[in-house]
Amino acid sequence: MHKQLLNRLLKAAGFLALFAALATLGANAQTAKRDGKKQQLTKSASAKKVVSSRKTARFVTGVKRKPVIRVSAPPKPSFGQIAGLHGAADALDLKSSVALVIDQDTREVLFSKNQTAVLPIASLTKLMTGVIISGAKLPMDEMITVTQDDVDTEKGSSSRLKVGTSLSRGDMLHLALMSSENRAAHALGRTYPGGMPVFVSLMNAKAKLLGMTDTSYVEPTGLSSRNQSSAQDLATLVNAAHADSVLRELTTSTGYQVAVGSRTLQYNNTNRLTKNPEWDIGLQKTGYISEAGQCLVMQTKIAGRKLIMVFLDSAGKLSRLGDAERVRRWVESNPVTGDRKINISTAVKPISG
Repeated sequence: MHKQLLNRLLKAAGFLALFAALATLGANAQTAKRDGKKQQLTKSASAKKVVSSRKTARFVTGVKRKPVIRVSAPPKPSFGQIAGLHGAADALDLKSSVALVIDQDTREVLFSKNQTAVLPIASLTKLMTGVIISGAKLPMDEMITVTQDDVDTEKGSSSRLKVGTSLSRGDMLHLALMSSENRAAHALGRTYPGGMPVFVSLMNAKAKLLGMTDTSYVEPTGLSSRNQSSAQDLATLVNAAHADSVLRELTTSTGYQVAVGSRTLQYNNTNRLTKNPEWDIGLQKTGYISEAGQCLVMQTKIAGRKLIMVFLDSAGKLSRLGDAERVRRWVESNPVTGDRKINISTAVKPISG
C-alpha cells in the first residue's frame, strides 16, 4: 500500500515539474516577444528622426519647429534725409528732395527746389567720365581688359563683366553711360593715359572749367559718396555733355549687345523713359547709392521747349521717373513764362562725405 502511494506521489511531482517547465518556457517567449517589439519601436522612432532632420518642415516627436524670421537692417538714410531736405514742400509734390528745371536756350529757371544743396551724385558721375573719354579722342576700337582693380570694393556691387573680359573702349563707354556699368567706367579711367590719378584730376579740372564750383570727383563710377555736386552744377554738366553727339547717342540708346567669349550679353538702358514715345530725350543719366538716393538728369523737349531736368535724392526706385512725369505734365498744361515760374529753394550748406 505504501508502495502504491509513493508511485502516485512521484507521478504528481513529475506533472508539477513538467507544468513548471512549460510555464517557464511560455514566460520566456512572452519576454522575447516584448523585447522584439521594443527594438522595432526604437528602430522606427530612429528612422522617423532621420527623416524629420531631412525635412525641417515636418514634426519631430510631436513638436513643430518654429520658422526662422530674418530681420533686415533698416535702409541707410541718404545725405539729403540726414540734412532734412525732404521736409521742404513744393507745388508739384515731388519725391526728390532736390530738383531743378531750366530752359536750355534762355537759361531761365522754371522750377527749383534745394538747387544749391551739395549731395553725393552716384552714377551721374559717369556723365563726366564720358565727357573726358569722348573729348580725349582716344581710339574707340582699342581693347580694354577688366582686371581685379576694376572690381567694386566700395559697395560690393556685382557685374556681368568678369575679370579678364576684353571689350573695345567704345563698348566700355556705351555700357558705362547706358547701363551704368561700374567696371566699364572704372576700366575707362584706369586705362586712360597717365592712369587713374590723371583721369580724376581731369574730371575736376573740367568741372572747374565749366564753372561747376560745388562739384568734386574722387573716382569715375560714382560708387563713392565723396563724388558730390549740386543741381545747378549738374544742369551745367548736362548742357555741356549734350553738345557731344557721341554722348547724346550712347546715353539715349535703349539697348546694346556685346560679345563676351562665346556668349552675347544684352544690356538695357537704366532709364525706361528712353523707350517711352511720349518723351523726346536728347541726353540722360541715372544714378543710385544709398547716400545719394535715386538720381536722374535729362535734356528733353517738352511743349516745344528744350529743357534740362535734375532730380536728386528721390525717395523710391521709380519716384525719380514719377517726378519727371509730374514736371512734364505741369509744363504741358501750363505754358511757362517768367512771371509764372515756380521757385522753391532752401539754403543748405555742402555736406562732406
